[in-house]
Amino acid sequence: MLFKYKGFDKTGKKVKGTVNANSKEEAGQKLRTQNIYYESLSKTKEFSLEAFSKRQMPGELLSTFSKELSSYLNSGMTILTAIKLLENQHDGEKKYVSFLNSLKTMIDEGKSLYVALQTQKVFALPDFFLQSLNVAGQSGKMVEVLTNMGTFFSAQNKVKKQVKGAMTYPAIIFTVAIGMTSFLIAFVVPKITEIFEDTGQELPPITQFVLSISDFLTTYYMAIIIGFILFILFFKLSYAKLNTFHRIIDSMLLKTPVLGTLIQNHELGRFSYILSLMLGSGVAYAQAVQLAKTTFANYGLKDLFEKASIKVLEGNKLSNSLQLAKGVKVKRNFMQSLALGEESSEVAQILNNISHLYAEENEDKLKLLLGLLEPFMMLFIGVVVGVIVSAMLLPIFTMTQGLQ
Repeated sequence: MLFKYKGFDKTGKKVKGTVNANSKEEAGQKLRTQNIYYESLSKTKEFSLEAFSKRQMPGELLSTFSKELSSYLNSGMTILTAIKLLENQHDGEKKYVSFLNSLKTMIDEGKSLYVALQTQKVFALPDFFLQSLNVAGQSGKMVEVLTNMGTFFSAQNKVKKQVKGAMTYPAIIFTVAIGMTSFLIAFVVPKITEIFEDTGQELPPITQFVLSISDFLTTYYMAIIIGFILFILFFKLSYAKLNTFHRIIDSMLLKTPVLGTLIQNHELGRFSYILSLMLGSGVAYAQAVQLAKTTFANYGLKDLFEKASIKVLEGNKLSNSLQLAKGVKVKRNFMQSLALGEESSEVAQILNNISHLYAEENEDKLKLLLGLLEPFMMLFIGVVVGVIVSAMLLPIFTMTQGLQ
């Protein structure tokens, strides 16, 4: 991982730069050995061809890897033997085999599974997954943690499939609606309006409006398509590579009605589940919080929990630290449940329950939203087609009245 820092050297001169390390603590130690006293130290994204080309490992494949590896290790195999067996079983999957081969090579050289996974160049892996295996390797609970991770990624993949499946029908309707409207405006409308223009009749305002849209689309359709594609690419790259842009968008999403609640439910539910898994695997509470906080994808929540996790390392409760930290306002029922769990020493069980609660709540809300989306889209199609038909019929009515 790459960390950026700002601070002073031993002469008091201001310095800034980057340092490679496996963790923030290791980065700080490296800077101290260089006689650099940092004021700020944070993880940054590495702009390199290698980092750019690494694709996130699919959740389904990560679940399979975790489950199969835990099964082989539980049967008494060594990690190296288990990796070799996995490589033979997945002979037809080239990229996955390349991933397993790189792990096998490094483990055969004496490196740990954590180091091999972190330094392989094939797939990008979630930081909390890597750090969990690092802790598991030190505590001797590799099988248990891998099993839990396999279950977690399997559940997350199931949710993604459900959402994609639910969005398929509305997406098809929307695509057909856009295609049909574009065809009418770009090809049908000009043919009809030519008839009226030949008569020298003045067209109604609505017809002129539709005709101006038609002229614009037929003239600049290629520029519109290219511009739309470039905008999508620019947005995705900026969101993935520019932390400031990522933070602005995430902050806007959290403040959006309904969508903000869905995002917070998903993020808090995932954090709760991972934290309960870590505690159930015997990881110390402060360390479990440090691992679980890396699951956040939304920068607003991520920054809040990173601030709070520092207080937890100092011996404070997470619920109190979240209340004192400035940033996103976390849902009240989560804060109350967390405080209750910390008071009763049942954090793992309570957070596991609340993760299921949030999953069910999001599922119900998504069903309701998708149920409302379908009639709304039909209404949208009806309005657009109605405007186009009105624009075509009004000149006919005007012409008929003129002949009477």
